[in-house]
Amino acid sequence: MTDIPKVAKPAARALSQAGFSNLEQLTNISEKELLELHGMGPNAVERIKAALSDHGLALRPSHGGAPSK
Repeated sequence: MTDIPKVAKPAARALSQAGFSNLEQLTNISEKELLELHGMGPNAVERIKAALSDHGLALRPSHGGAPSK
């Protein structure tokens, strides 16, 4: 299990409150879902994506297609 990279405190709290404690768990969430966490900003997401990439991992792809009404 790989530690989540150091991010700003609001983003760290958001990850903790959502139940994420290691990098591998973040492969089960999309970038859109990650950004929807209260306190998570674009800088934190970029740090997380870079750390995932360094370990050969990635966020889950977002669902494509037209938005539902």
